[in-house]
Amino acid sequence: MSQVVTQAGRLAVAPMMDWTDRHCRAFHRVLCRNALLYTEMVTSAAIVRGDRGRLLDTGGVAGPVALQLGGSDPGELAEAAAIGAAFGYDEINLNCGCPSDRVQSGCFGAVLMRTPDRVAACVAAMAAAQPREVTVKCRIGVDGQDPAVALPAFLEAVAGAGVRRVTIHARKALLQGLSPKENREIPPLDRELVLRMKDRFPGLHVTINGGVGTLEEARGLLARGIDGVMVGRAAYHEPWEILGRADAAIWGDAPGPSPWQAAAAMRPHVVRHLAAGGQLHDVTRHMLGLFHGRPGARHWRRILSERAHRPGAGPEVLDEALAGLHQDAA
Repeated sequence: MSQVVTQAGRLAVAPMMDWTDRHCRAFHRVLCRNALLYTEMVTSAAIVRGDRGRLLDTGGVAGPVALQLGGSDPGELAEAAAIGAAFGYDEINLNCGCPSDRVQSGCFGAVLMRTPDRVAACVAAMAAAQPREVTVKCRIGVDGQDPAVALPAFLEAVAGAGVRRVTIHARKALLQGLSPKENREIPPLDRELVLRMKDRFPGLHVTINGGVGTLEEARGLLARGIDGVMVGRAAYHEPWEILGRADAAIWGDAPGPSPWQAAAAMRPHVVRHLAAGGQLHDVTRHMLGLFHGRPGARHWRRILSERAHRPGAGPEVLDEALAGLHQDAA
């Protein structure tokens, strides 16, 4: 296991479709030097046959960053993993947890919990094709499976194929009748089962995911012996509260930037993106929660929400939002 990525994995930001793009990752890296960041899930077919330059553009974001792949064909996944490694990603992750209809119809995501031998073949091929570590993100089970039986069997299979790091969303995925959003909220959490898996598989680096809403909650789980905690929507909606405090709270490192410093630090990224023909909203949509709970936060969100999407909007909109917030917070 890469020690850098393993240490970074003490706190990770979950892969989230339509959210954790390269601009989001650039913002999160400004807030936290150490956290492990993930791409959105990208299908192996899209990488092998599509515009891989657009799909895999890292945006110059410093590591460690993991590429999450979706797929179920060992050969295609191996080719996609090799391409991802060549783009500079530090880890290649296989999605075995997404419950969406589109994913099910493609025979990947959470449905792969039913076929651990197939997953083992996939990860073995991915590892053989390139030098980066291959990891897996899964659920505790799907549909009628008994998680106490299905999860250890799944982990046994992937560990036997060489996987040394897994992230477990501590909920079942119910593939019939629940939307992806409902699958994040309705099936009950069973964190105790995930914690028992760490005891049962001491050689695995186990990260727990699902429902973690605060940095204090993450620290509590780490204190119980889990290797890593993955935070999703809380890190996106309250980024400074989670990521801005994490360097000091999780790694004992120097504190990260203040919200004001983080906003200012994103200005060069905005300028580069605009110069390349992008829109301001592409970047600032990920920054709306930066001042969550602080005086002036509403002003910040309003300026960016109303003006950043307008044609020709430039960095002066970010400046105005920040200046107005300073004035409100004084």
